[in-house]
Amino acid sequence: MPLDRPLAPFRGRLLRGLLLSALVLVGAAACNRLTFIKPNLERKGYDETGPTYDLNKSRQAPSGAAAANARVLAAQRYLQAGENAKAREELRQALKLDAKSVEAYSLMAVMAEGDGKSAEAGGYYRKAAELAPQRGAVLNNYAVWLCANGQPAQALGYFDSARLDPDYMDQAVLLSNSGACAERAGQGERAERDLRQALVFDPANAIALGAMARRQLRLGKAFEARAFSERRLAIEPISAEALMTASQIEEKLGDRAAAARYVQRMRAEFPDAQGSESGDGGK
Repeated sequence: MPLDRPLAPFRGRLLRGLLLSALVLVGAAACNRLTFIKPNLERKGYDETGPTYDLNKSRQAPSGAAAANARVLAAQRYLQAGENAKAREELRQALKLDAKSVEAYSLMAVMAEGDGKSAEAGGYYRKAAELAPQRGAVLNNYAVWLCANGQPAQALGYFDSARLDPDYMDQAVLLSNSGACAERAGQGERAERDLRQALVFDPANAIALGAMARRQLRLGKAFEARAFSERRLAIEPISAEALMTASQIEEKLGDRAAAARYVQRMRAEFPDAQGSESGDGGK
C-alpha cells in the first residue's frame, strides 16, 4: 500500500543535496579514505548510506584495483567541484582498470540519481550489490532503490542481508529504511517493529519519525500520528512530505486552520511539490 502520493522530482534541489551531504575529507585521511556523496532520498521516504572505503587496503589489492580506487577518489573530487564530465571520465577509466570496482559502480549510481536517471542508477546499484553481496552499505542502497521503484518485497530481502554485515554501523538508517519499505509492502508488523527499533538507535531519525507519523495516520491513530509528526518537524531539514503529512493529520483531527498553515508553508518552501497547489487539506 502506498504511503502517500509521491512528490514531484526536485532535480535541482536534489543535486544540491548531493553536494551538501558530502562529508568533507581533510588532512592525510583525505588521501586514503573515500566517503561517497549520497543522494537525498527522503523525498521518497528513505535514506541512503554514504559508505566509507579505506583505500589503504589497496596496498594489498591487485595493482589494477589500487589504480581504480585512485580514479574513483579523483571522480569524487570532480563531482564535489561540479565537474561531472570529468568525474564520469575518471569512473570510466576506473572500470577499465578494475571491472569489478564496487566503488566505481556505487558512485556512478549516485551520479545517475543526481541526474534524475533512476533506471540507470538501479542498474549500477544492482551491479555493486552483485559484486559485494556481504557489504551492508551497498545492499542498503540497492534495497532503497528497489523499494522506491515499486519492488518492496524484493527490497526487504536485501535489507535483511545488510543486517548480517558485522561492520555495518548505520543501524538506525537501515531499520528506518526497512520499516518504511515494509509499510509500503503491506507488512505492518515488520514496519512497526523496524521503525521503533530505529528510533531506539536514533530518537531523532527523520525517516523513522516521518514513516511512523504516516503509519499511525493510516491506522486512524491521529493523536499518535501528531506526536510523531511534531518530533519530525523539529528536525532540519524539513521536507515537503513532512509538511503534507502534518497537514493531513490536522485535517483528520478537525483543526482546519492548522492544516491550512502547513499547506501554506509547503507552498512557500516547496512550490514544485504535488499538493502544494491544491486545497487546504493538501488533498
